[in-house]
Amino acid sequence: MSDSDFVSNHRVRTFFYGSYMNPDVLRQIDITLDQVEVAWLPNFDITIRPLANLVRSHGDAVYGIVGRLSHADLRRLYQHARDELGGVYLPEAVVAQTTDGGGVPALCYIAPLLKEGQPSRAYVTHILDAAHRYKFPAWYVAQIERFRPRRDAG
Repeated sequence: MSDSDFVSNHRVRTFFYGSYMNPDVLRQIDITLDQVEVAWLPNFDITIRPLANLVRSHGDAVYGIVGRLSHADLRRLYQHARDELGGVYLPEAVVAQTTDGGGVPALCYIAPLLKEGQPSRAYVTHILDAAHRYKFPAWYVAQIERFRPRRDAG
């Protein structure tokens, strides 16, 4: 197997917590996750200003999904985040907790610096749709809901 075949075919576990956990959003970028399962990250909190991001926060937790993607798809996905959404996300190694109580090593993309702003209703709705689809706890769905503006600015 050549190096380029490995990059194109080898799939790695990745924890998704924002709009990229929504299959409809990924389909627009021609990306499909493999082996998806609900998971959560302890000691992180989510912020959506205007893009989803994680911040370390002792005692908090962020729900999301773990899915598998090739390195080539991850590169393409996070290039989309940079070019289309304006966020530079970098990979970090995490251990996501699955609903069966196990720990799963995964990559997680976190933006060290994001421009502050109000998220669009549509963006937060993409995250909420995924939260409902994957049956996240009601308290966590309510936490995401608080980021949805009553109406878009402008």
